[in-house]
Amino acid sequence: MQLSVWTYEGPPHVGAMRVATAMEGLHYVLHAPQGDTYADLLFTMIERRGKRPPVTYTTFQARDLGKDTAQLFQDAAREAIDRFKPQALMVGASCTAELIQDDPAGLTEAMELDCPVIPLELPSYQRKENWGAAESFYQLVRTLADPSLKPRGGARKLANILGPTALGFRHRDDVVEVRRILDTLGVEVNCVAPLGATPADLAQLGAADFNIVLYPEIGEEAARWLERTFGQPVVRTVPIGVGATREFIAEIAALAGVDPASTLGDDSSRMPWWSRSVDSTYLTGKRVFIFGDATHAVAAARIASEELGFEVCGLGCYNREFARELRTAAARYGVEPLITDDHLAVEEAIAATSPELVLGTQMERHIAKRLGFPCAVISAPVHVQDFPARHSPQMGFEGANVIFDSWVHPLVMGLEEHLLTMFREDFEFSDGAGASHLAAHGAKTVPLVEPVAANDPEPGSLWTDEAERELKKIPFFVRGKARRNTELFAAEQGRAPIDLATLYDAKAHYAR
Repeated sequence: MQLSVWTYEGPPHVGAMRVATAMEGLHYVLHAPQGDTYADLLFTMIERRGKRPPVTYTTFQARDLGKDTAQLFQDAAREAIDRFKPQALMVGASCTAELIQDDPAGLTEAMELDCPVIPLELPSYQRKENWGAAESFYQLVRTLADPSLKPRGGARKLANILGPTALGFRHRDDVVEVRRILDTLGVEVNCVAPLGATPADLAQLGAADFNIVLYPEIGEEAARWLERTFGQPVVRTVPIGVGATREFIAEIAALAGVDPASTLGDDSSRMPWWSRSVDSTYLTGKRVFIFGDATHAVAAARIASEELGFEVCGLGCYNREFARELRTAAARYGVEPLITDDHLAVEEAIAATSPELVLGTQMERHIAKRLGFPCAVISAPVHVQDFPARHSPQMGFEGANVIFDSWVHPLVMGLEEHLLTMFREDFEFSDGAGASHLAAHGAKTVPLVEPVAANDPEPGSLWTDEAERELKKIPFFVRGKARRNTELFAAEQGRAPIDLATLYDAKAHYAR
């Protein structure tokens, strides 16, 4: 565990909360001090859920540490069952409560409660949020799934959708799109879990013919156990992007024994059309830096390279459990993999590569804004603006449309902003000229200010005013790189201050 102003993942008990909050009829008793109730805000304020998470905190205080905190936990568990009457109860400790070693698992076992209890051992100082969610879901499935069930078989196949949780990046909308695909293929959904499932639903998981893992960070461990226990095949292709969606459809059709032709013929995605259009050539070869959870980062790299014609200049993830998948993808695009949960290392890598577009989390959004690069969010952790009220999936053909908009717009608007900047000093387009379509009522033209002497730099500046003005004509999304290259060239050549000639000479030097 590491203290930081920013963190990509919370402690593992937050992952357990994501599972509990996603489900119905499940309650989580968390042994935690008073301050740990902050986690509720993640769901009510950021995800904008209409009700509080189904979590009871023991909320012990400093004065309680001299008393019997174990009794405090047992009282909280009994009260939660009496009040909420859950079908099943998860119990565990937060990172702070872990230090007092009260053992929630042993305490609830001794209580002999009248509902199933799933004890969670989540090592807060070795593991993080996604692992905590995956472990919680795995323990729920292992405890509640009825081992006597067998896959239904028959002509119309039955599938489980595994992995979506509360506080997940577009999970709710992704499930809608995947259900739509399954409907067109004639495949029934047995259970979606954890999102929207009850403990009773988890008991029926064994009846499905196969499982679909939408988010490996959450659902992979449970899917492996189901595969071993019930012999259920697993669909592991994540349908993010047009190519991956088509592969996903083909894989499910093969398992279900159906013809995928009509589903593959879905032409609702506009991304393929745009990629073949003349307009796309303006953005071909744009350099993108990608960072997020491994699943979304690897999918984004494939879309950027194969479907939009971008160049992947950086690729990384923060969840080390999926480092192997990330390294494999990085090798495919010829870049060095970046596997870290240190946002400062990510910022350094982005600054060093000077991409024309950043695809990342809310952390990279802030980093890109500070460095002056366009950015689109592709992965959790996210903020409130990434939980839109409208339908906005990442998966399926409609998800490809959303991705197309989200990624291309920052680049297109960046070009527009650059043109406005280029003509800012033109008498016809200056702020004082007024709108051109309102000529009769436009603002009075502001007299031009006499230019400052061209070769007099500001005190403490490396650049002359004339060179600075010329630098501003370079598109803002590559201006930072041009500035750094020119300053490096000037330092190597011993030229100061940096004037117009130095700027042009540096351009010619790096163009070789």
